[in-house]
Amino acid sequence: MKTFPKFAAAILLLAFAAAVQSTAVALPPVFGPEYDGKAQKDTLARALISPQRIVWKNDGGEKLVANEAVLLRQGDSQSMLGRRNMCVMKSTGAKTASILLDYGKEIHGGLQLVMGSSTRREPSLVRIRFGESVGECNSETNNSEWMVGRSTDDHAKRDIVMEIPRDGMIEIGNTGFRFVRIDLLQKNTSIYLKEARAILRYRDIPYLGSFKSSDPRLDQIWLTGAYTVHLNMQEYLWDGIKRDRLVWLGDMHPEVSSIRAVFGDNETVPNSLDLACAQFPLPGWMNKIPTYSLWYLIIHHDWYLQNGDLAFMQKHRSYILGLIDQIDQYIDENGLEKTKTREFLDWPSSPNAEGVKAGCRALMVWAMQHAAKLCTWLDEPEYIKKTEAITTRLNRSIKDHNNLKQAAALMALAGILPPEKACDEVVSVGGPKNFSTFYGYYMLEAQALAGQHRQAIDTIRSYWGGMLDMGATTFWEDFDLEWTKNAARLDELTPPGKKDIHGDFGAYCYPGYRHSFCHGWASGPTAWMSAHILGIQVLEPGCKTIKIAPHLGDLDWAEGTYPTPLGVLKVRHEKDASGKITTTIDAPAGIKIVRP
Repeated sequence: MKTFPKFAAAILLLAFAAAVQSTAVALPPVFGPEYDGKAQKDTLARALISPQRIVWKNDGGEKLVANEAVLLRQGDSQSMLGRRNMCVMKSTGAKTASILLDYGKEIHGGLQLVMGSSTRREPSLVRIRFGESVGECNSETNNSEWMVGRSTDDHAKRDIVMEIPRDGMIEIGNTGFRFVRIDLLQKNTSIYLKEARAILRYRDIPYLGSFKSSDPRLDQIWLTGAYTVHLNMQEYLWDGIKRDRLVWLGDMHPEVSSIRAVFGDNETVPNSLDLACAQFPLPGWMNKIPTYSLWYLIIHHDWYLQNGDLAFMQKHRSYILGLIDQIDQYIDENGLEKTKTREFLDWPSSPNAEGVKAGCRALMVWAMQHAAKLCTWLDEPEYIKKTEAITTRLNRSIKDHNNLKQAAALMALAGILPPEKACDEVVSVGGPKNFSTFYGYYMLEAQALAGQHRQAIDTIRSYWGGMLDMGATTFWEDFDLEWTKNAARLDELTPPGKKDIHGDFGAYCYPGYRHSFCHGWASGPTAWMSAHILGIQVLEPGCKTIKIAPHLGDLDWAEGTYPTPLGVLKVRHEKDASGKITTTIDAPAGIKIVRP
């Protein structure tokens, strides 16, 4: 079948437009036909959340902030005349009242302020700072240069100077945060705050998947990963809720893996794939990064395996086949790239250029294996042969992993390197040292292939658990256990002599407070624990055949659920003193269960 990428892009643009139209909303009758096609329903829900605690206040020794505990109460979003039962903030000619609020969990959204009276008739000037950490809330913003110790506003405004009314209500901000700092900048003024509630903007969808075990730490990690990706399921599937708030195809694969394990089917995935094709038509690369186009193929494979939606895959047929053609033209007879392009796995691997090269080639082999299955489902035998031919050429020029864990993990997954060798030589050496929150998922997958489930479980506890120990309620764009030495938690003021876990670390495009503390690519352990501890492996599209092969490691028991198009699958595994595992399975009708 000959492909026509330009026409494919046009078709996807039409599909994208149809998706937007499908969210049309019925307006009140005063809105006439001139509004047709110009109003859209907000698909996201809102919740208003009162602060959990007051972290800090600055009253200058003159009681400039008083009665702040009222802000912790439930609110009703209704302003009231007067000053009774309200938090008062006073400023003098020289001193500023400030308060820092903790909402307890990472949130995507903004702030709703409900005011009472004021000593001014006019609005009063305040500064509002959102932060994913206490340190970020107290930081200064530098948008001209990314640097350690500074914040940025380049993807979402989080440092805002504005006027707020008296006896009224105002909503501010749209970003990722857990903390809010309010400074009263208006001189010689008192304002009265009735409420300061966070606006949580999220998809109101059930957690169909679940995980519980004899280790509460693993349970918390599973749920934290689930919540991390949930927050990023906005109108589209974002990388991070503070930044970049964009659809990145590489970031999407761990996210999609977690969505499969927690939510099953959700429109954010197909909508984001549609959007990506419209934004990056062939012969370009997804996000202008060749490896991200490879992730596009792998995501399609995994999504169809989960949901069995052939119509959606058919809609992408021309792009899928056109991309295979493009890769075929990109690799010469010796298995080398004909043109130099950006070679990228993840940021921490970047200094190891030779290892990155090996990893990119392994990822291409792995993607071609997935593409061959896509072509089988699409009934495209000639393209199956083409993917196999590409793989044959790539295997003529295998590169060394150069002791890069990311590369060795991909080589194991692609079948280029025996998993045991990859893990013994590189991946498992030093435990979670030289891990990353993105490619850590594939390192865990390589360990599972090597039968090193216990080591993988220990890594999850120490590496992802290390973020929890520093106060995380969602997982981060990057993390290194070395950062935790002599570092203060993100939910406390950094004492003298301690490091700020947020502001003092980070690198590449995320130094200091620019570092995202809610990044979907870090959710991999959620998918991994469902797949390997619970042992739920989907073998046939639409979850029609599922293998159950648990690996409890040092756990006494584990149980959980997994969403399928046919209903929710339930499993429980118990290990006796001899190590024998007894499994109970409750599978929906229509699912064939395979046991090892």
